[in-house]
Amino acid sequence: MAKDFSALDAFLDEQGFDGYLLDADSTASDQYYLSGFFANDPFVTLYTPEETALLVSGLEYSRAVAESRADVVRKHQDYEYAELVQEHGQEEAGARVRAAFLDEFGVESVATNRRFPLATADGLRGRDVDVTADTEDTVTDIRAVKTEDELDAIREAQRANQVAMARVDELITDATVEGGELHYEGGVLTSERVKREVDKTLLDEGCAAEETIVACGADAAVPHNSGSGPLRANETIVVDVFPKNKDTHYNGDMTRTFVKGDPSAEAREFYELTQQAFDAAMDALEPGATGAEVHGAVCDVYENAGYPTLRSDPDTDTGYIHSTGHGIGLDVHEAPSVSHRSDEPLQPGHVVTIEPGLYDPDVGGVRLEDLVVVADNDRGYENYTDYTMQMVRE
Repeated sequence: MAKDFSALDAFLDEQGFDGYLLDADSTASDQYYLSGFFANDPFVTLYTPEETALLVSGLEYSRAVAESRADVVRKHQDYEYAELVQEHGQEEAGARVRAAFLDEFGVESVATNRRFPLATADGLRGRDVDVTADTEDTVTDIRAVKTEDELDAIREAQRANQVAMARVDELITDATVEGGELHYEGGVLTSERVKREVDKTLLDEGCAAEETIVACGADAAVPHNSGSGPLRANETIVVDVFPKNKDTHYNGDMTRTFVKGDPSAEAREFYELTQQAFDAAMDALEPGATGAEVHGAVCDVYENAGYPTLRSDPDTDTGYIHSTGHGIGLDVHEAPSVSHRSDEPLQPGHVVTIEPGLYDPDVGGVRLEDLVVVADNDRGYENYTDYTMQMVRE
């Protein structure tokens, strides 16, 4: 996927750094984004405005040459790593190799991200390389604005997500009620059983989810409670699925709330208000709007109906107790945020979730979440989610 690193070039020029350095495996999304290479073991990426170079183990060398976006790939043994280990031990040898790697490209000063290993930094500083943490998270901010290829990858992950949600819908809709619990094909329908079905469905779609939320009743009143045990009739069931495509490594995200049977009057009110809050957020979403403005539109709906939010009561543990959304891409939570702290204008290409919700252990929880891209069109966005928000299943 082609990337625009002009903002990174400008940062390096303004701050006077020779390059940007990362030392991590590819589950660190900045590393994968900058290198274009996915490896489960740590490796080094050096970005300069002139070229990108990787330092990898001999095991990964051929694959890095073939798969990465680097202009140059070096392996440890190019700098006599084995001989250095024999003479100085692994830690010292690694430091000398990394310093020699930077020296080859004439790099004497580097910026790093916040999670750069301290031992690596100390080893380079001990060899007169200036290593400074980039506290502005420049690469992470660049990642927030998606390219067309990235948007396609996110759209595909969300398509698979909808297939998984349809499977959940099928299980709940086709379940019978016995003794107040849901049963499906001769057994109790539990949170764990539904999550297994989600996992199997996503695998068939080329995706995987590390943790799916299927939370019923009081469990649903805790936004990140993953849920456990039997699902019950007449109670809210919050289902939040956030899969990663195994090929592209981009994520989707969607939440729906189901009730099998007859929800309480309070749960119906939670649902109706949350639909109104969702619509208010979408009406506020457009290029130039801030995340705080979108979040404020949601808070207005809930507060006007008499429910607490963290804006009106920072200590509340019922009502609206989280932000309205977050960016999504290589990470399921990344920039930009849609919260009261988000004062930067949203830009076309920002992909965010919109997920208002109400929570009370005596009622349950209701959350509705779509995944949208901010766009320069008549609506101000394009919704990548096309799945019913209907709550009740007979």
